[in-house]
Amino acid sequence: MVITIQAGEGGVMYKRFFGGTVVDNVFTEGLYVIWPWDKLTPYDLRLQALVRDFTVLTAVGLPVTLKMSIRFKPEQSMLGYLHQRVGPGYIDSVVIPEVEAALRRAIGGYSPEAIYTTRKGMLQEIIGEALEPASQKFVIIDDVIIRSVTLPDPIQRAIEEKLVHEQQMQAYVYRLDKELKEVERKRHEAQGIYEYQKKVGESLKDPEILKWLGIQATEKLAESNNAKVVVVGAGKDGLPLILGGN
Repeated sequence: MVITIQAGEGGVMYKRFFGGTVVDNVFTEGLYVIWPWDKLTPYDLRLQALVRDFTVLTAVGLPVTLKMSIRFKPEQSMLGYLHQRVGPGYIDSVVIPEVEAALRRAIGGYSPEAIYTTRKGMLQEIIGEALEPASQKFVIIDDVIIRSVTLPDPIQRAIEEKLVHEQQMQAYVYRLDKELKEVERKRHEAQGIYEYQKKVGESLKDPEILKWLGIQATEKLAESNNAKVVVVGAGKDGLPLILGGN
């Protein structure tokens, strides 16, 4: 008999009269001539994808449905053992049960709200860690991608309403905090204005300050180019009175 192992495949030989399944040799791509009573079974060694819905129970006993894409492939060096102990139906016998078991371990410790609000990347990481033992079953689970998370409609609506109320409360607290800070700012501003006016009022009662301010004003008038009228004799300590012209 002539058997062809196609591209991306590996073959496992079963010898009827010489020891059964050959577990230590994987037949690679190519053309093989075998005895009619023997059997060469091909396996796809390329990365494969399976999309499936899984329904598991949360920590409080409520169901959650995850639509997942699973990427996997047989481990080439263990292909003979996979064929001997599981067979070509390993997807239904190993891949799906292992993923479902990992989901139960990962999801079973979370509440529906935690699952619904947890980032998908984090959830995928948790499930990925739970899937590590699957490699001991001769299959490599390369990755799992969570496409959607579905909760029972009443639970999902309740969670969404709670999240909306929480966001509204956070917005209210933010606005309240903003207003309190504005009140505090205005209080400090008023206190500063009051203290400034108090100091200015006290300084205006000092004759020396008033005389100094008068000197400054007189100097500015005297420096201008306009014609002026100077009135001398404004009292013992008075300043000359300068009246501007045109």
